[in-house]
Amino acid sequence: MRYLRIAFIAAAILLAGCATTSTDSQVSGRDAARYNVQLGMSYLQRGDLEGAREKLERAVQQDPSLPAAHAALGILYERAGKLERAGEHLRRATRLAPEDPNMLNSYGGFLCRQGERREGIRYFEMAASNAYYRTPEAALTNAGVCARGIPDVALAEDFFRRALDRNRGNSEALLQLADLSLQTERLLQARAFLQRYESVADHSAFSLALGLRIESAAGDGRAAADYAARLRREFPESREARNLP
Repeated sequence: MRYLRIAFIAAAILLAGCATTSTDSQVSGRDAARYNVQLGMSYLQRGDLEGAREKLERAVQQDPSLPAAHAALGILYERAGKLERAGEHLRRATRLAPEDPNMLNSYGGFLCRQGERREGIRYFEMAASNAYYRTPEAALTNAGVCARGIPDVALAEDFFRRALDRNRGNSEALLQLADLSLQTERLLQARAFLQRYESVADHSAFSLALGLRIESAAGDGRAAADYAARLRREFPESREARNLP
Protein backbone atom coordinates (compact mmCIF):
# COMPACT_ATOMS: atom_id res chain seq x y z
CA MET A 1 0.00 0.00 0.00
CA ARG A 2 2.97 2.25 -0.73
CA TYR A 3 1.03 5.05 -2.39
CA LEU A 4 -1.61 5.55 0.25
CA ARG A 5 0.84 8.06 1.61
CA ILE A 6 -0.61 10.29 -1.12
CA ALA A 7 -3.57 10.88 1.12
CA PHE A 8 -1.26 12.71 3.51
CA ILE A 9 -0.87 15.38 0.83
CA ALA A 10 -4.13 16.61 2.33
CA ALA A 11 -2.14 17.69 5.37
CA ALA A 12 -0.15 20.14 3.30
CA ILE A 13 -3.23 21.26 1.38
CA LEU A 14 -4.95 22.11 4.63
CA LEU A 15 -2.35 24.80 5.24
CA ALA A 16 -3.35 26.66 2.10
CA GLY A 17 -6.57 27.84 3.68
CA CYS A 18 -5.14 28.56 7.11
CA ALA A 19 -3.10 31.69 6.58
CA THR A 20 -4.20 34.89 8.24
CA THR A 21 -3.15 38.40 7.33
CA SER A 22 -4.72 40.01 10.40
CA THR A 23 -2.47 42.53 12.14
CA ASP A 24 -4.92 43.43 14.90
CA SER A 25 -3.84 42.59 18.40
CA GLN A 26 -7.28 41.15 19.04
CA VAL A 27 -7.52 38.37 16.49
CA SER A 28 -10.65 36.28 16.24
CA GLY A 29 -10.88 32.75 17.57
CA ARG A 30 -10.90 31.44 14.03
CA ASP A 31 -7.81 33.42 13.06
CA ALA A 32 -6.00 32.13 16.13
CA ALA A 33 -7.11 28.58 15.36
CA ARG A 34 -5.89 28.84 11.78
CA TYR A 35 -2.53 30.11 12.97
CA ASN A 36 -2.20 27.21 15.39
CA VAL A 37 -3.08 24.74 12.62
CA GLN A 38 -0.19 26.18 10.62
CA LEU A 39 2.14 25.85 13.59
CA GLY A 40 0.88 22.38 14.42
CA MET A 41 1.40 21.08 10.90
CA SER A 42 4.87 22.61 10.84
CA TYR A 43 5.72 20.72 14.02
CA LEU A 44 4.22 17.53 12.59
CA GLN A 45 6.30 17.79 9.44
CA ARG A 46 9.41 18.09 11.62
CA GLY A 47 8.41 15.01 13.62
CA ASP A 48 7.61 16.91 16.83
CA LEU A 49 4.38 15.11 17.71
CA GLU A 50 4.01 16.62 21.16
CA GLY A 51 4.46 20.17 19.89
CA ALA A 52 2.00 19.45 17.10
CA ARG A 53 -0.54 17.98 19.51
CA GLU A 54 -0.39 21.03 21.76
CA LYS A 55 -0.97 23.47 18.88
CA LEU A 56 -3.67 21.44 17.14
CA GLU A 57 -5.66 20.70 20.28
CA ARG A 58 -5.52 24.41 21.08
CA ALA A 59 -6.80 25.17 17.57
CA VAL A 60 -9.80 22.89 18.10
CA GLN A 61 -10.51 24.58 21.43
CA GLN A 62 -10.28 28.03 19.86
CA ASP A 63 -12.65 27.14 17.01
CA PRO A 64 -14.39 23.76 17.25
CA SER A 65 -16.12 24.44 13.92
CA LEU A 66 -12.90 24.76 11.90
CA PRO A 67 -12.67 21.67 9.63
CA ALA A 68 -8.93 22.06 9.01
CA ALA A 69 -8.20 21.89 12.74
CA HIS A 70 -10.05 18.59 13.12
CA ALA A 71 -8.49 17.15 9.96
CA ALA A 72 -4.98 18.09 11.03
CA LEU A 73 -5.55 16.71 14.53
CA GLY A 74 -6.88 13.50 13.00
CA ILE A 75 -3.72 13.15 10.91
CA LEU A 76 -1.60 13.70 14.02
CA TYR A 77 -3.50 11.11 16.07
CA GLU A 78 -3.16 8.55 13.30
CA ARG A 79 0.58 9.21 13.16
CA ALA A 80 0.68 8.71 16.93
CA GLY A 81 -1.26 5.43 16.70
CA LYS A 82 -4.39 6.76 18.40
CA LEU A 83 -6.70 5.49 15.68
CA GLU A 84 -10.05 5.89 17.42
CA ARG A 85 -9.40 9.55 18.13
CA ALA A 86 -8.00 10.02 14.62
CA GLY A 87 -11.20 8.66 13.11
CA GLU A 88 -13.36 10.87 15.32
CA HIS A 89 -11.62 14.06 14.20
CA LEU A 90 -11.42 13.13 10.53
CA ARG A 91 -15.14 12.28 10.51
CA ARG A 92 -15.85 15.58 12.22
CA ALA A 93 -13.90 17.43 9.53
CA THR A 94 -15.99 15.86 6.76
CA ARG A 95 -19.23 16.68 8.59
CA LEU A 96 -18.18 20.29 9.01
CA ALA A 97 -17.10 20.55 5.36
CA PRO A 98 -19.02 17.88 3.42
CA GLU A 99 -18.22 19.54 0.09
CA ASP A 100 -14.48 19.97 0.71
CA PRO A 101 -12.60 17.42 -1.43
CA ASN A 102 -9.43 17.72 0.66
CA MET A 103 -11.30 16.61 3.77
CA LEU A 104 -13.01 13.78 1.88
CA ASN A 105 -9.72 12.62 0.39
CA SER A 106 -7.99 12.66 3.78
CA TYR A 107 -10.76 10.66 5.46
CA GLY A 108 -10.86 8.21 2.55
CA GLY A 109 -7.16 7.55 3.03
CA PHE A 110 -7.65 6.91 6.74
CA LEU A 111 -10.46 4.43 6.07
CA CYS A 112 -8.39 2.54 3.52
CA ARG A 113 -5.43 2.31 5.85
CA GLN A 114 -7.74 0.85 8.49
CA GLY A 115 -9.00 -1.81 6.07
CA GLU A 116 -12.39 -0.18 5.37
CA ARG A 117 -11.55 -0.04 1.69
CA ARG A 118 -14.97 0.08 0.06
CA GLU A 119 -16.00 2.94 2.30
CA GLY A 120 -12.68 4.69 1.72
CA ILE A 121 -13.19 4.44 -2.04
CA ARG A 122 -16.61 6.04 -1.65
CA TYR A 123 -15.01 9.10 -0.07
CA PHE A 124 -12.32 9.25 -2.76
CA GLU A 125 -15.02 9.18 -5.42
CA MET A 126 -16.91 12.00 -3.72
CA ALA A 127 -13.73 14.05 -3.65
CA ALA A 128 -12.92 13.38 -7.30
CA SER A 129 -16.44 14.27 -8.43
CA ASN A 130 -16.23 17.76 -6.93
CA ALA A 131 -16.11 20.18 -9.85
CA TYR A 132 -13.94 22.62 -7.87
CA TYR A 133 -11.27 20.08 -6.91
CA ARG A 134 -8.01 21.09 -8.56
CA THR A 135 -6.38 17.64 -8.39
CA PRO A 136 -9.10 14.99 -8.79
CA GLU A 137 -6.45 12.64 -10.17
CA ALA A 138 -4.96 12.40 -6.66
CA ALA A 139 -8.21 11.05 -5.22
CA LEU A 140 -8.67 8.69 -8.16
CA THR A 141 -5.14 7.35 -7.75
CA ASN A 142 -5.76 6.84 -4.04
CA ALA A 143 -8.96 4.99 -4.89
CA GLY A 144 -7.00 2.73 -7.23
CA VAL A 145 -4.46 1.91 -4.55
CA CYS A 146 -7.28 1.22 -2.13
CA ALA A 147 -8.92 -1.11 -4.66
CA ARG A 148 -5.66 -3.02 -5.07
CA GLY A 149 -5.82 -3.77 -1.37
CA ILE A 150 -9.26 -5.40 -1.62
CA PRO A 151 -7.92 -6.88 -4.01
CA ASP A 152 -9.92 -5.84 -7.09
CA VAL A 153 -7.54 -5.54 -10.03
CA ALA A 154 -10.16 -4.45 -12.56
CA LEU A 155 -11.50 -1.71 -10.31
CA ALA A 156 -8.00 -0.50 -9.47
CA GLU A 157 -7.02 -0.29 -13.13
CA ASP A 158 -10.19 1.63 -13.92
CA PHE A 159 -9.38 4.23 -11.27
CA PHE A 160 -5.78 4.62 -12.45
CA ARG A 161 -6.90 5.08 -16.05
CA ARG A 162 -9.49 7.63 -14.95
CA ALA A 163 -6.71 9.47 -13.10
CA LEU A 164 -4.70 9.57 -16.33
CA ASP A 165 -7.75 10.85 -18.19
CA ARG A 166 -7.67 13.84 -15.84
CA ASN A 167 -3.90 14.26 -16.00
CA ARG A 168 -1.86 12.28 -18.55
CA GLY A 169 1.32 13.15 -16.68
CA ASN A 170 0.19 11.69 -13.37
CA SER A 171 3.36 9.83 -12.43
CA GLU A 172 1.80 7.95 -9.52
CA ALA A 173 -0.95 6.47 -11.69
CA LEU A 174 1.56 5.53 -14.39
CA LEU A 175 3.76 3.75 -11.87
CA GLN A 176 0.80 1.95 -10.39
CA LEU A 177 -0.35 0.80 -13.82
CA ALA A 178 3.16 -0.44 -14.64
CA ASP A 179 3.22 -2.43 -11.40
CA LEU A 180 -0.31 -3.72 -11.91
CA SER A 181 0.47 -4.76 -15.49
CA LEU A 182 3.51 -6.71 -14.28
CA GLN A 183 1.37 -8.36 -11.62
CA THR A 184 -1.08 -9.52 -14.30
CA GLU A 185 1.75 -10.62 -16.64
CA ARG A 186 1.14 -7.98 -19.32
CA LEU A 187 4.83 -7.26 -19.76
CA LEU A 188 4.74 -5.07 -22.86
CA GLN A 189 2.09 -2.90 -21.24
CA ALA A 190 4.09 -2.76 -18.00
CA ARG A 191 7.15 -1.61 -19.93
CA ALA A 192 5.12 1.03 -21.82
CA PHE A 193 3.67 2.50 -18.64
CA LEU A 194 7.09 2.63 -17.01
CA GLN A 195 8.50 4.38 -20.06
CA ARG A 196 5.72 6.95 -19.82
CA TYR A 197 6.56 7.37 -16.13
CA GLU A 198 10.23 7.97 -17.01
CA SER A 199 9.18 10.74 -19.39
CA VAL A 200 7.42 12.75 -16.66
CA ALA A 201 9.23 11.93 -13.38
CA ASP A 202 12.62 11.15 -11.93
CA HIS A 203 13.26 7.59 -10.88
CA SER A 204 12.90 6.47 -7.29
CA ALA A 205 14.29 3.32 -5.75
CA PHE A 206 10.88 1.73 -6.17
CA SER A 207 10.56 2.62 -9.86
CA LEU A 208 14.07 1.35 -10.66
CA ALA A 209 13.35 -1.90 -8.84
CA LEU A 210 10.10 -2.17 -10.77
CA GLY A 211 11.98 -1.69 -14.05
CA LEU A 212 14.37 -4.43 -12.99
CA ARG A 213 11.50 -6.80 -12.29
CA ILE A 214 9.75 -6.00 -15.57
CA GLU A 215 12.87 -6.57 -17.67
CA SER A 216 13.79 -9.72 -15.76
CA ALA A 217 10.32 -11.12 -16.40
CA ALA A 218 10.60 -10.13 -20.08
CA GLY A 219 13.95 -11.91 -20.36
CA ASP A 220 15.99 -8.81 -21.21
CA GLY A 221 19.06 -9.38 -19.05
CA ARG A 222 20.94 -6.30 -20.28
CA ALA A 223 18.08 -3.90 -19.49
CA ALA A 224 17.58 -5.58 -16.11
CA ALA A 225 21.28 -5.17 -15.33
CA ASP A 226 21.11 -1.49 -16.26
CA TYR A 227 18.24 -0.92 -13.80
CA ALA A 228 20.12 -2.83 -11.09
CA ALA A 229 23.26 -0.75 -11.66
CA ARG A 230 21.31 2.50 -11.43
CA LEU A 231 19.60 1.31 -8.25
CA ARG A 232 22.94 0.54 -6.60
CA ARG A 233 24.46 3.81 -7.79
CA GLU A 234 21.60 6.24 -7.12
CA PHE A 235 19.91 4.69 -4.06
CA PRO A 236 22.60 2.59 -2.35
CA GLU A 237 20.96 2.83 1.09
CA SER A 238 17.44 1.93 -0.06
CA ARG A 239 15.69 -1.28 0.90
CA GLU A 240 15.41 -2.13 -2.80
CA ALA A 241 19.17 -1.84 -3.29
CA ARG A 242 19.88 -3.91 -0.18
CA ASN A 243 17.61 -6.66 -1.53
CA LEU A 244 19.58 -6.99 -4.74
CA PRO A 245 21.48 -10.28 -5.10
